[in-house]
Amino acid sequence: MRTAASSYYEATVVRPNRPAQVGAQEDATVCIIGGGFAGLATALGLVERGMRDIVILEAERIGFGASGRNGGFVFGGYSLECADLLQALGPRDAPALYRLTLDAVDLIRKRAAKHAIDCDIVDAGIILADWFGRPDALAAQRELMRGAFGVEWEPISKSALRERLKTDRYQGGLLERHGFHFHPLKYALGIAQVLVDAGVRIYERSPAVAIERLSDRHSIRTANGSIVADHVVMASGGYSRGAYRPVERAVLPIATYVIATEPLGARLKDAMDCAAAVYDTRFSFDYYRPLIDTRILWGGRISIFERHPRTIAKLLMRDLLRVYPQLEGVRVDYAWSGLMSYGRHKMPQIGQCADGLWHAVGFGGHGVAPTTAAGEVLAAAISGERPVPAPFARFGLTPTYGALGLAAAEATYLAKVAADAVAELRER
Repeated sequence: MRTAASSYYEATVVRPNRPAQVGAQEDATVCIIGGGFAGLATALGLVERGMRDIVILEAERIGFGASGRNGGFVFGGYSLECADLLQALGPRDAPALYRLTLDAVDLIRKRAAKHAIDCDIVDAGIILADWFGRPDALAAQRELMRGAFGVEWEPISKSALRERLKTDRYQGGLLERHGFHFHPLKYALGIAQVLVDAGVRIYERSPAVAIERLSDRHSIRTANGSIVADHVVMASGGYSRGAYRPVERAVLPIATYVIATEPLGARLKDAMDCAAAVYDTRFSFDYYRPLIDTRILWGGRISIFERHPRTIAKLLMRDLLRVYPQLEGVRVDYAWSGLMSYGRHKMPQIGQCADGLWHAVGFGGHGVAPTTAAGEVLAAAISGERPVPAPFARFGLTPTYGALGLAAAEATYLAKVAADAVAELRER
């Protein structure tokens, strides 16, 4: 198994060389801290609105964090389940926020096409597979999405799903046809190149170490120099440390794990005879998809601990074989983990702090479309087009209490896993 920087995504891209040092002092209209999807989408949204004087500071490389390590699912919604979103915001505001993510799915498609970004898009939808054999729960989910959110998830019978996914584990499912899957790091690097071509300055390996208010502007200090900007956007996810405490203390860095098998060739159809991406109805669900070179990319589990790739490979291969025992003996070629950023309320935190800094963090495990939505929201607000939608204020920068919050998150996860196991035993 390859364990170098060790994701499949990283192994299948060619990175350009970019400047790594900020000048002694530079000036910008907007400085964005974080070169993941949220930061890149904000920058591109500003460029599309006619702004060019933009700097992106990235502590590592573009897409280094969750944006370049995720499952590659692109579909609507947030980490907070839609039923909970509806309960929190009501029948007007919940669908409005959900619609932002559907629009973002379309925008990602359009940007990939417009800028000829070859990011392995597979436009075959996303399947929610019923693990527990609860058709009433699936029907209720379908009705919720249709009635409250105005989207149609197509039912898949147990037999029809069995033709696509060669396993007895699932008892039916729902297809979200509007979704797709792709190579997230290729997309991130493609967007970064579009920004560079438009005149945006991107500095890699240039972490922000301090932010200071200067009258109506801000100074962002790095190890090598500083940026003085009218607007600052914190979009650094679960990896930010020591730059701006009000944002950093509002998210928990939570790890998830992913593997990619060896190329399976014709053997892929022994397990998956469809091109859709899949996740299941447990709290601790598996998520996986076929790759264009006939590998299976498989993700799952969350933890406060990042683990060694060999441990990840062992854990997730056990999960894969639980669903597809016919793939016994398949080799794992890549295994990796990545840190997501979670707010206590499981919603992204998008808005402006009292001192004027903008933020887009806390996307959890469902971030590809919401990060793009956040970029559009912030670009519109910074450019003066329209303010941040008021419902986002309901999900503010709530402190997560550091180590105590991490311990609580791990305990909650383990309790939910135990509840899944009990439910499975009862159903079977």
